[in-house]
Amino acid sequence: MNEPQQSIPERLFRILRFLGKAIAGTEKEFTKGSIDRAIVLLSIPMILEMVMESLFAVVDLYFVGKLNVNALATVALTESMIFLVFAVAIGLSMATTAMVARRVGEKQPEEASKAAYQAMVLTFIVGVIISLVGLFFPKDLLRMMGASEELVEYGYRYTQILLGGNLSIMFLFLINAIFRGAGDASIAMRTLWLANGLNIVLDPLLIFGFGSFEGFGVEGAAIATTIGRSIGVTFQLYVLFKGKGMVQMAVRHMRVDMEIVNRLFKISLGGMGQFLIGSASWVFLVRIISIFGSEALAGYQVSLRIIIFTILPSWGMANAAATLVGQNLGAGLPDRAEKSVWRTAVFNMGFLGIVSVIFFTYAEFFVGIFTTEPAVMEVGIRALKIICLGYLFFAYGMVISQSFNGAGDTRTPTIINFVAYWIIQIPLAYFLAVYLEMGPVGVFITICVTLTILALMAIYLFRQGKWKRVAI
Repeated sequence: MNEPQQSIPERLFRILRFLGKAIAGTEKEFTKGSIDRAIVLLSIPMILEMVMESLFAVVDLYFVGKLNVNALATVALTESMIFLVFAVAIGLSMATTAMVARRVGEKQPEEASKAAYQAMVLTFIVGVIISLVGLFFPKDLLRMMGASEELVEYGYRYTQILLGGNLSIMFLFLINAIFRGAGDASIAMRTLWLANGLNIVLDPLLIFGFGSFEGFGVEGAAIATTIGRSIGVTFQLYVLFKGKGMVQMAVRHMRVDMEIVNRLFKISLGGMGQFLIGSASWVFLVRIISIFGSEALAGYQVSLRIIIFTILPSWGMANAAATLVGQNLGAGLPDRAEKSVWRTAVFNMGFLGIVSVIFFTYAEFFVGIFTTEPAVMEVGIRALKIICLGYLFFAYGMVISQSFNGAGDTRTPTIINFVAYWIIQIPLAYFLAVYLEMGPVGVFITICVTLTILALMAIYLFRQGKWKRVAI
């Protein structure tokens, strides 16, 4: 007999209860049961985590954009360099997620905790080196990026504060990777909501001031970011040492284990290389666009922030796939791991497909939120319309690339990124933008083409199945 159909209120209650379960993070192991259910339970908190990261990026740009074009250009150049910091942080995070997820799948929480501590030691060492460079050479870094002397003098303190405080950024990424690998995606979500929520509140206060306090201008945005993320890291450490999650830090774990460090470092090299290649390519693209003036640079920065607003939630789904791959490989279920990837890619393609239609149709509206200067708007609108055409392929590409990483195979996506970004993207962007005199449009076309090629390469190599046999 057929079961009686549920009423609309009953269905709504069931959906809300499911969402509450995902946000609460009551399930942490995803090697059994429905794959679609596992994807959704992991994806919801990861998407919400990335939504807050996206919201921060957009709100930060909104307030900075109220200052002047130089402020926008300063943020554009500095964040191109921060991408390199992100590359290192994400590389370490990928290795950590893979190793922690594998140990959780193998039912070895103690080993997962040991791996987490070794990752934190590596992150601290790298972060201190980057901080020293940022604190002592901010002007040189901006000049290297092609900034005029006027722009250097205006914005170097923003660069100095953001790079000098990069440890807060790196630890925020790294410890959230620990939580995700352990299946505690809801903790990672709460951390970013806390850190970036504070950032959003502090932004207008520190940029424009309040009462008799005049504010710091563009430097205030950097101060707000550093404060917010530092508080987020403090919360993470509290949860690691006092929480009841799958990974719990204790004094017994706080010893350097060179075997684990070496394994993490080797996996991290591929992850760092992978994202350094991608990030360095974006730096070169910014350098090419800077040839065409501050308006072009500002327009590109506006469009990039809007794009990041949707791509970061999409990365939430990709991160869910990485956790599912790691845990299922650890449990000896490679076929379930593979099926999880294809299903996640389909969900992601549906999401970004809808977004691309909206952005292409209403590009002028979205760009107009952040700037009303005609020259800046023109560049931003063109960038948004052209780049979003590559979203459907990119949806597959990002999920599969993260799935390689979740398996501990960081080498394959590194090779893919090298070919797509350095062999194809950089030369093609320069050829179209400068040699054929297409200007910034040539760069935007190149980005769309590169995302498509990257996805096709990732799909082909993923089907080979070598990632299933990687030992970490």
